[in-house]
Amino acid sequence: MSKKLHLISLGCNKNLVDSEVMLGRLREYEITGDPEDADVIIVNTCGFIEAAKAESIEAILAAHQARKEDSLLVVSGCLSERYKEELTKEIPEVDIFTGVGDYERIDELISLKQSSFTPQVYLANENSPRVITGSKYHAYVKLSEGCNQACSFCAIPTFKGKLKSRSIDSVIAEVQNLISQGFKDFSFISQDTSSFGRDLGNPNALIDLIKQVELLPGIKSARILYLYPSTTTFELIDAIASSPVFETYYDMPIQHISDKMLKVMKRGFGREKTVELLNYMRSKEGSFVRTAVIAGHPQESEADFNELKEFIKGFGFDRITVFEYSNEENTSAFNMEQIDEELISERATILGEIAKEAMQKSLNAMLNREIRVMIDGESSEHEFLLTSRPSLWAPEIDGEVLINDTNGFAVNHGDYFMAKVTQIAGFTPLATLLKKV
Repeated sequence: MSKKLHLISLGCNKNLVDSEVMLGRLREYEITGDPEDADVIIVNTCGFIEAAKAESIEAILAAHQARKEDSLLVVSGCLSERYKEELTKEIPEVDIFTGVGDYERIDELISLKQSSFTPQVYLANENSPRVITGSKYHAYVKLSEGCNQACSFCAIPTFKGKLKSRSIDSVIAEVQNLISQGFKDFSFISQDTSSFGRDLGNPNALIDLIKQVELLPGIKSARILYLYPSTTTFELIDAIASSPVFETYYDMPIQHISDKMLKVMKRGFGREKTVELLNYMRSKEGSFVRTAVIAGHPQESEADFNELKEFIKGFGFDRITVFEYSNEENTSAFNMEQIDEELISERATILGEIAKEAMQKSLNAMLNREIRVMIDGESSEHEFLLTSRPSLWAPEIDGEVLINDTNGFAVNHGDYFMAKVTQIAGFTPLATLLKKV
């Protein structure tokens, strides 16, 4: 009888890639969705902000509560790396702890029932085993690990280290391998994707990568996630906009727009240059612009908050993610005078309502337009509806389009179709398939 594995992957899609590497090393295990039935339970944690840390701790304790006798409970990832001394003392229920350096050794650690915290941060390459989850046509490709930025609120460099990029050849080899397995849609990710290759002496590496990916037969669509203002150039924006493969998708978290706050946050660029980049992105035909902002960072005055509020209300973002400031140790903002938590929550709620309005406006603009969608399968809403995603949108974060009329087409998971949006139901467009592409 084969042994069974239950894996919980928390946090970002960069963490998901590492979880998929662990699945690749543990192919002999049967995957089970029931932790009570598993011989091994792995919780790949997130340690980015307080809410993510709490979610990770809850998941670890819940997994222990559900586990069967003689099973192994393994905790890996960012939270484990960041708080290894504390967690190993305070959660003795865990059998194996490992951080962000040993994903490709997970089978060995389980076999030895041994914890390990390799000091080097792991970065998957073209030779890393992976079991892609969640899709038969889309895959994430991680370009680098670590970050050279010094944002006041972010602790990631303290446990992920400085920027470490893969070579372009390595990335291309991985994409070719994934294409040979049937994948045709890709999201390129890292902590600071627009800095890709700078540590290797090539400030234009991302542009060079775009040009090489475009030449690969079998790839149908791609997008780049997580651009940083001070490392995003007009040439990069142009390369994305003119690409026949990469969607005109710009995901650039600005965090704030007040000159004072951008300086306090150590963001590198002030308002003028940030707005100049955003306007250039917005000017590209068919562009989709996503951002993220933080409410309640130390020293954010009412005037600063109002400046941010009015800017995101008026710019025309397609999507806005709002974070409440989380005070993280080992950051330069940690010892600053903090804003009252109730006020932080109040400001985040206000920005959240603006984010909803921005999304609604973006969706309403899709009405009666033709869009290219990828079929994901039967919708959980109703058996007669299909769920799909516009190729312009990123998986999971940007929403779905429901297909309520297939026009008689035979439809399979991963098929690309042109579709016409006929209705906007709340935050969900409904569409009719027009032709397969």
